[in-house]
Amino acid sequence: MAIHYNCRHCGYKVGTIDATSVFTEQLGFHQLTDKERQEMIAYKPNGDIHVKTICEDCQEALDRNPAWHESESFIQ
Repeated sequence: MAIHYNCRHCGYKVGTIDATSVFTEQLGFHQLTDKERQEMIAYKPNGDIHVKTICEDCQEALDRNPAWHESESFIQ
């Protein structure tokens, strides 16, 4: 089982955690609402978990352009 983190905006692979067992509390998933979990976390049939996050570059772009927060995608 692996947990893959990808940027929700540009798709950049932020990182991967290879683990046979991990608790949601260790990952912070327990702090998400049900809606946030549905939007951010995808469970694959092979046991892998894919998490949508944000990379540093996209976060910096959003910090410089706050109006972009209203857009689902700002990458052209």
